[in-house]
Amino acid sequence: MPPTLIIAVVAGLAVFAALVYVGMREDRNRDPLQERLASYGEREMPSSLQEIELELSFRDRILLPIARTLADITVKFTPEKQLEDARRMIDLAGLTMPPATFFTMRIGLTLLLTLGAFVVFFVMSTSTDRSSAILYTIGGAVLGYFFPTMWIRAKITRRQQGIVRALPDALDLLVICVEAGLGFDAAMGKVYEKWDNDLAIAFGRVLREIQLGKQRREALRDMANRMEVPDVTSFIAAIIQADQLGVSMSKILRVQSDQMRVKRRQRAQEKAHQAPVKMMIPMVFLIFPSIWIVLLGPSIIILMNLNVNI
Repeated sequence: MPPTLIIAVVAGLAVFAALVYVGMREDRNRDPLQERLASYGEREMPSSLQEIELELSFRDRILLPIARTLADITVKFTPEKQLEDARRMIDLAGLTMPPATFFTMRIGLTLLLTLGAFVVFFVMSTSTDRSSAILYTIGGAVLGYFFPTMWIRAKITRRQQGIVRALPDALDLLVICVEAGLGFDAAMGKVYEKWDNDLAIAFGRVLREIQLGKQRREALRDMANRMEVPDVTSFIAAIIQADQLGVSMSKILRVQSDQMRVKRRQRAQEKAHQAPVKMMIPMVFLIFPSIWIVLLGPSIIILMNLNVNI
């Protein structure tokens, strides 16, 4: 294959990767509408619609429309069950992107890694045989297809672990606020104001849903469903039961706080007991061989020299 064609293929892959990354990523700190309104307030009125369009950035004029078009086409050919599963995983990960973006990312990475592996192992590499090149290309396609799912599952795991770590401290703050005379909603607002983690953001979302008219028990139950953390589920169940039965909220929060602290201490003890077992693998395969080489190496060299002299 000519070098110019190889350069063209690599350039096309780079442009496609930039399109997928720039077009699909979210920028929460940027509001395009506010930026456009501010720009209109600082200058004179545009003379034509073409002038307005040309003033937009390359990302807004070309990349985002192409990305949205690809996402719409992807949604049309995706079963509804897969869309619901993707939406569920995105909610558990705490992301805000639509499912169409996730499937567009999956298709784009699959094509990108497949073409990249084909160019590397079929075109640029001369020492790789054809069967191995086919396997590497298939491996690149499989990796591109499953990588977005693995990425979201990793974010789900990290988010759930962060929620479990933050829950005891959040319950302590809720207990202090409620015992000081605040209502439960106001106490959740204090948690949302003081901290910037996934649990505090979830409390803030519950407060916004309550302000929009949703009942508190439904908003709390939806929050537990968006997390799938057993500790949060038991806490929300206790709060809903106390709300229905008219039990003192401060007592329920105090009991839940004590239980969460006990669970946190038990988890720490469990990890401490697991540490010696986990240390055996690096010790046996990395540390012990080095020690043996340092201690027995000189002796082996001396014995080898004695055998040679004899």
